[in-house]
Amino acid sequence: MLNRRLFSAFAAVALMAFGSTAAVAQDKSIVVASTTSTQDSGLFDHILPLFKDKTGIEVKVIAQGTGQALDTARRGDADVVFVHAKAQEEKFIEEGFGVKRYEVMYNDFVLIGPKSDPAGIKGTSDITAAFEAIRAKQALFVSRGDKSGTHSAELKLWKEAGIDIDAAKGEWYRDIGQGMGAALNTAGAMNAYVLSDRGTWLSFKNRGDLEIVVERDKRLFNQYGVMLVNPEKFPTVKAEFGQSFIDWLVSPEGQGAIAEYKIDGQQLFFPNASRDPS
Repeated sequence: MLNRRLFSAFAAVALMAFGSTAAVAQDKSIVVASTTSTQDSGLFDHILPLFKDKTGIEVKVIAQGTGQALDTARRGDADVVFVHAKAQEEKFIEEGFGVKRYEVMYNDFVLIGPKSDPAGIKGTSDITAAFEAIRAKQALFVSRGDKSGTHSAELKLWKEAGIDIDAAKGEWYRDIGQGMGAALNTAGAMNAYVLSDRGTWLSFKNRGDLEIVVERDKRLFNQYGVMLVNPEKFPTVKAEFGQSFIDWLVSPEGQGAIAEYKIDGQQLFFPNASRDPS
C-alpha cells in the first residue's frame, strides 16, 4: 500500500513537471518594445503574421515612444527593441542593455500643417527655415513631448534652426506628451503644424484640413534599428526567439515583406538592412 502511495505521489509530481515543461515549450512568444509609428502605420499587422507563419513565434508589441520603449527594455520587460533614434540606441548598447544593433529600414519625417498655412512655408524644402518661420510668426505647433524618436528629431531641428525651444516656448507651442496619432489629431483640431513620420501620416485617416507642407530635406531622414535585450543582464530574455525575429527582419524575406507594405500604392518603409550589426 505504501509503495502504491509513493508511486502515485511520484507520478503526480512527474505529471506536474511534464505539464510545466510542455507549457514552457508551447510559449513561443516574444515581447518587442517598439515605436508608435511601426504600430500605427500598420506595418506590424502586415509583417508579424508572416513571421509567425515562418517560425511559429508570436510577437507581442508594446508600442511607445522610442525613449519609453528603451526604458521598458532597461527594466527587462522586453526581449527585443525596434526603434528609431540612433544616438539613444547606441547609448543603450554602450550601457550594456542591448547586445547588438542592426539597421532595418528607413523612411522620413514630414512637416504637416493646415492648408491655410499661416507660416507661409508650404512647398518649401528647407526644414530649418520652416521652423524659423513658425517661431517668428508664432504659428501653432504641436509637439509630441514624449521622448520618442520623432520628438528627439523635432528638438534637433529646432536646435539646427538656431532656436532654443525651451526659452522660446509660448502659447503657440503645445507640448502634449502623447504619441503620433494623438499629436496629429491635436494638430487637426487646432489647425497647427506637427512633425510626423511619413508612415504614420500615410495611414492616418482623420486628416481634416491638414496636409504635408515641407518634405524631402535630407535632415528628415529617419532610420530604424533593432536590438536584442541583453540576456546576461536579464536571464528572462528569450534570446533564441528574439534573435530569430531580428534575423528574419534583416533577411531577404523580412526585407521583402517590409518593402511590400504599401498604402494606396505608396511604400511606407524602405529596407536597408545589413547582416552586420553596427
